Amino acid sequence: MTNVDVHQHLWTGSFVAALRARTEPPFLDGGDGRDRWTLHTAGEPPYEVSPADHDIARRAELAVADGLGRALVSLSAPLGVEWLPSGEARPLLDAYHEGAAALPRPFGAWAAACVRDIDADVTAGDLDRGFAGLQLPANCLADAAGYARCAPLLDLLEARGLPLFVHPGPAADASPRPGWWPAMVPYVQQMHAAWFAFRAFGRPRHPRLRVCFALLAGLAPLHGERFAARGGAEGRKEVDRNVFVETSSYGPRAVDAVVRVLGTDVIVQGSDRPYAEPPQSPGFGLGGAAAYAFRIANPRRLLTGEG
Repeated sequence: MTNVDVHQHLWTGSFVAALRARTEPPFLDGGDGRDRWTLHTAGEPPYEVSPADHDIARRAELAVADGLGRALVSLSAPLGVEWLPSGEARPLLDAYHEGAAALPRPFGAWAAACVRDIDADVTAGDLDRGFAGLQLPANCLADAAGYARCAPLLDLLEARGLPLFVHPGPAADASPRPGWWPAMVPYVQQMHAAWFAFRAFGRPRHPRLRVCFALLAGLAPLHGERFAARGGAEGRKEVDRNVFVETSSYGPRAVDAVVRVLGTDVIVQGSDRPYAEPPQSPGFGLGGAAAYAFRIANPRRLLTGEG
């Protein structure tokens, strides 16, 4: 039995080199041995990155110290790579897949895909390299049009029995804001919209798809009472056991609240390392059974459909 963290980020040398080769966002200044790198994106202020956060050997040691048997890394969707035209996105996606596929244990990875110019055949080839499933940015799955556009990718996952991981995409507004603003406002709003869009448009089109929403889906499940008040009988549907939420950046109070709504069977641990740290208590104060569910039983069901 393996403890799993479904949400980490780790930039390999090939991906760093691809970011450094660009002069338009997203691109990276540094990456050549300097103490800090500077990341430039279209929707956020420049961000100082510590190379140590992406040292593979160090990160493997941290994963082992956390008791993890598997840590799934994903492309940093707020960079906006998936939204680039395919000619720009492909070199970055290829570099990401090349590096991620070669990561040592305990790492695994989510594949990524261009969502501006969708090519399910290319994504199928990427998935053939052993990726756990596919990550897509939340802002490409926020409405009916988004689900129609991404249907070939979701059909592919459903046919292969692989899961979807929904992660915040790029922040849309680059106007002056506090440094915490993107993580607290547009990321949360995207996840909130994606949660309800899946319920309205995704699940009817993809009845067998397993999906995991990052950061507790922006706490969207807590709005069930309001949804029931405004949606009638539709608001009182049973919990969908193939729709999971992961815990990154949240603690015992938020996790406890979501458990009261969804139960323990659809919560999985995600840390978002290096941008946040794993929980000190794997069960978030809810006991050993919850820790087992969040780190072992539920991730196994998300990733394999078994259990």
